[in-house]
Amino acid sequence: MPHVITKFERANPNDVAALARFGSATIHEAQGRLGALSSRIKPIDRDMSLCGPAFTVESSPRDNLMLQLAIHYAQPGDVIVVSAGEYEEAGSFGDVLGNACVAKGIAGVVTDTGVRDTAELIRLGLPVFSLSVCIKGTVKETLGQLGGPIIVGGQEIRPGDVIRGDADGLVTVRREDAAEAARKSAARQEAEAEFIEAYKSGRTIIDVCNLEAVLKAKGLTTDL
Repeated sequence: MPHVITKFERANPNDVAALARFGSATIHEAQGRLGALSSRIKPIDRDMSLCGPAFTVESSPRDNLMLQLAIHYAQPGDVIVVSAGEYEEAGSFGDVLGNACVAKGIAGVVTDTGVRDTAELIRLGLPVFSLSVCIKGTVKETLGQLGGPIIVGGQEIRPGDVIRGDADGLVTVRREDAAEAARKSAARQEAEAEFIEAYKSGRTIIDVCNLEAVLKAKGLTTDL
């Protein structure tokens, strides 16, 4: 098995753009509550948002050799997604590599380890989602793999699958399901907009959500 795999199918760019219109929570719910990465992986700034095909990296803890190779081989618009053993006590990515990503047109970085130089990364404007913020340095010693399936945040992510991240968290969508996930997300967002308008018009939650029969079946009592 090669250490570097660059020939893989990416999600259709139109489907990626369509999914980028919706929040991570909406996509997660719309695709049957699937694909949510662990809530421990957070953006280093709440205003950060990313959406793109995953360029996957399998790396050893405290080692960013394969991450550096990923920056070299990734295509513009890719989101680099790193599986590094959920190791919090390492700053495997910082402002120097962040500038390299921006120069390449990379859409963002997701890692299950730590990052550092966060103030500089925020000023740079590169979306970065990480398990921790840690100043401890790393080495460049161990080969892993680029372009293979990985597990990050409890989810299998294949190269070319869509990764969507915002202030609420991260969700992955299988590349072949991206168009359908976007369609279902649009329908869910439209339905939620109708709920909001109903509340604004004075209707109650019990009425809008059809809770009366549910509550009766569960034996709810009130003192009204």
